[in-house]
Amino acid sequence: MRYDLVIFDNDGVLVDSEPISNRILAAYLTELGHPTTYEDSIRDYMGSAMHRIHDIVQERSGQRLPTDFDDVFHARVFAAFERELKPVAGIMDVLEKLAADQVPYCVASSGSHERIRVGHRTTGLDRWFDSGRIFSSQDVGRGKPAPDLFLYAAERMGVAPKRCVVVEDSPLGVRAAVAAGMDVLGFTAMTPAARLSDATQLFADMRDLADLVV
Repeated sequence: MRYDLVIFDNDGVLVDSEPISNRILAAYLTELGHPTTYEDSIRDYMGSAMHRIHDIVQERSGQRLPTDFDDVFHARVFAAFERELKPVAGIMDVLEKLAADQVPYCVASSGSHERIRVGHRTTGLDRWFDSGRIFSSQDVGRGKPAPDLFLYAAERMGVAPKRCVVVEDSPLGVRAAVAAGMDVLGFTAMTPAARLSDATQLFADMRDLADLVV
């Protein structure tokens, strides 16, 4: 099916950032007295906006994270991005195909605008995403699994939700896309297929994506 808009998640879909950020998040939470393994972080926080991390930690421990938690975390992540971050294998070819076929696309991420831009600049993806194609949970207040971000992106891009397809790799993102009334393609390169079972369709190789949306 050809869609009128392809909405990409960012982390784990455009940039291979999930291993980096979850490694750092697990270590930082543990450092603060909230023991967290890398596997715990992937399971509990992957795809989350920052406010959800705060909420979960407080709910489980009764303690608030430090007021500078977000700033310290992002500083550590951005430094690691500069050293290690790569684009997801195959995504450049997908973007070239969408551009050649004039299929509109954008990114809608739980991450901050700064995080998105740092990642794109580091990996060379910034050539594909100008400011009019970038949407963050900062724009809507409620992050995934609420549908707000995807609905906002569709509205700003001038496309009806039912004509959109979302590319996601997290259960929270899949739930948000379904709630928005959009088709969703679950990318299983890092997430077990069973955790993305509500997706319209699953795929494991980013190089296959273009054939699913054009």
